[in-house]
Amino acid sequence: MHHLGPLTVHQFPCLQDNYGFLVRDEASGKVATIDTPEAARIEAEAEKLGWGIDLILNTHWHLDHIGGNAPLKERFGAEIVAPEGEGDKIPGADRRILGGDHVMLGETRLDVIAVPGHTLGHIAYHAPEAKLAFVGDTLFSLGCGRMFEGDKAGFWASLQKLRALPEETTIFCAHEYTKANAAFAMSVDAGNEALKARTAEVARLREEGTPTVPVALAEEKKANPFLRADDPALAASLGLSGAPAEDVFAELRSRKDSF
Repeated sequence: MHHLGPLTVHQFPCLQDNYGFLVRDEASGKVATIDTPEAARIEAEAEKLGWGIDLILNTHWHLDHIGGNAPLKERFGAEIVAPEGEGDKIPGADRRILGGDHVMLGETRLDVIAVPGHTLGHIAYHAPEAKLAFVGDTLFSLGCGRMFEGDKAGFWASLQKLRALPEETTIFCAHEYTKANAAFAMSVDAGNEALKARTAEVARLREEGTPTVPVALAEEKKANPFLRADDPALAASLGLSGAPAEDVFAELRSRKDSF
C-alpha cells in the first residue's frame, strides 16, 4: 500500500505481468481503478479492502487495460472514463476525455496528459497534490512502450512531457518489465552509474519477488535511456552524434524491439 498525500494506492499483480491499481481519495473515500486488466482480481482486492469502485480510468484501448471494464461497471456501478482519442475502441465509456482535461477523484484532481505513441490516444493521469502519475504503457522503468500506432516525433514528445513533471513525482507503470528493460539499457549505456545501480537494485528486488514499480521520476531521468534521447553522450554511443533526439529515440526503440 502506497500512501501519497491525499491518495492511497493499492497495487497488485494481474494477468502475466500487469499491475492493477486501486486508488482511494482519503478525504471522500472515493475509489478508482486505473485500467481493468483482470476483473476478478480487481474485484477481489476491492472487496478485501472493503472498498467500492466509483471510477474506471482507462489509459488506452488494449485488452489488458480495458478487459474488465464491463463486469466491474456492472458489479460496482463504476463510471468508465476513457480517452477520446481512442475513438470507439473502448466500448461502454460513460465519459471521454482529452489531454488538458482533468478528472476529480473525490476531492483530488487528476490532470490528463496526452501521451500518444504506444497508441494514438494514450493518456496519463497526474495527481499534482499526491505527486504521482499513472502512465499506462507509455513509460516503464528503464524503458518505454512499443510504438504500435504513433510516430517517433510524437512518442518522443510524449516522453518529454512525462520527463517534465516535478522530479519528486512517483511513476506508476502498468507492467513489471524492469529486469528485461535493464538488460537492454545496459547494452546501450553501460557506463551510466545510475543505470548500473538501478540494474543491481532491480536484480535484488526481483530475486525477492518484490515489485520494481512504482519508481521515482528523478531516478528514472538519470537511468532510463528512453528519457535521455537528447543526451549527446548517448547519441554518440549509438553512432548518431548530432542526430535529432527523435531519431535517437527511434534507434533505441528499434534496437529494443529486436533485443
